[in-house]
Amino acid sequence: MTPKRISDSYTEQVQILTPAVMNGVGRLFGGQLMQWIDVVAGVVARRHSGCNVTTAAVDSLQFTAPAYSDDMVVLTGQLTYVGSSSMEVCVRTYVETLAGERSQINTAYMVMVALDKQDRPTPVPPLELVDDEQRHEWESGLRRNALRKQRRKEAF
Repeated sequence: MTPKRISDSYTEQVQILTPAVMNGVGRLFGGQLMQWIDVVAGVVARRHSGCNVTTAAVDSLQFTAPAYSDDMVVLTGQLTYVGSSSMEVCVRTYVETLAGERSQINTAYMVMVALDKQDRPTPVPPLELVDDEQRHEWESGLRRNALRKQRRKEAF
């Protein structure tokens, strides 16, 4: 299989927050943000694999700051690690000012699995890492993958 670059599947989604996605205290619903994160991760994984995908795990989801009505929220997604059929996607969420300045409010690591036409896991292309930052993310993803496998063993 021909390797693909991280830039081949990089994805951004932008939302302007309206009252419909706010909770009772005027902040973005965490569940709404989780839905958007899942969509962005799915798009990244589909672009990389060329297949339908399913969410296998939410490895980490960290809310560090709120977002309010009329804020512009930008979600960016990129691959950090791939296995044989699984792909780890990092989705970072920012609030962007009208001047274009971004402050990060969330980081999520999702594991997506590529599916064949019978909905069974299918192989995905390897990643071509092009710089030290991507290699560092890959190494971190490799460690997270090992921890996920260990947790699955312990759970059963």
